[in-house]
Amino acid sequence: MTPSPLRMVQWGTKHPHAAGWLSVMLDNPDVDVVGVYEDDAERRQQLESGGGAPWNRSIWLDDLGAVLHDASIDAVVAEGDNSENLQQGEAVIAAGRHLLLDKPAGHDFPRWERVLESAAEQNLYIQLGYMFRHHDGYQRIANWARGGLLGDIFAIRAHMSTYVEPATHPLLASFAGGVFYDLCGHVLDQIVWTLGRPDRVTPFMQRVRPESGFVDNGVAVLEYPGALAFVDIAGLEVPPRPRRYEVYGSRGWAIMEPMEPAETVRLSLDSARDGFLEGEQTMTLEARPRYVASLQAFVRTLRGEQAPERSLEHERVVQETLMRATGAIA
Repeated sequence: MTPSPLRMVQWGTKHPHAAGWLSVMLDNPDVDVVGVYEDDAERRQQLESGGGAPWNRSIWLDDLGAVLHDASIDAVVAEGDNSENLQQGEAVIAAGRHLLLDKPAGHDFPRWERVLESAAEQNLYIQLGYMFRHHDGYQRIANWARGGLLGDIFAIRAHMSTYVEPATHPLLASFAGGVFYDLCGHVLDQIVWTLGRPDRVTPFMQRVRPESGFVDNGVAVLEYPGALAFVDIAGLEVPPRPRRYEVYGSRGWAIMEPMEPAETVRLSLDSARDGFLEGEQTMTLEARPRYVASLQAFVRTLRGEQAPERSLEHERVVQETLMRATGAIA
């Protein structure tokens, strides 16, 4: 018997990934998109009257409270901007619904811990919207590192910069870390998955352009027993973006550039093993669309067809590390 589609709601439209997630949900036969709710009436009117995809393919909801307390709703995707998403996630869990929360998990770590504790008490699932979890290159590198192919990992380097016009993102000024806060969770998610919780995190945050009003150039150093991880993110790089991820171990290394679009990953080993050659080799990556596999994993988890790919504790440590990396918490 074919299981019924999951009934899901999207709350919020202001996150940069909101349109992408809604498109993927609308295209997934295992998801019944009940509708979209937007708190900001002006924003909703703008999207409704604009008529553009994917907003023109969905129903707009007027009473979120009724929806959240509708027992037929399985899950909510929270797609508010970085000032909205934590309170959205908190309300979803309080209503007893599963949660797909786009990154990062707010700017109040104790509050985030309470949301996770409440989810655990209710046996609810929370998945963060980190888009590289099903990225072919990141998955390969993580499997090589976690599986021992590269030996003992002693260094990871992640460079994920962008370009931000100073006047276009005033919201960044309200968060410690600015553009670093906005983006670093994607690679911290990978680093924590590989190495776990760092013993010490040291942030270096700069405001190169005073007129921007936010941190536009940042570096964080994560210290582990026998390993260091370096993350650098700026809002100053002209395109194309040379985003790069590197993992170094005692028996080999892996380097991926660019991150998107996924093209190739270079692997070098001290000896031939596990079907790989000694020395350097380059492998072509599958260019996977964002969000598709992540949504599929979310659906399978809620149906009991697979175990959660990340635990609630992982989601807690990633957010804690993000806050430490921006200097928001010690």
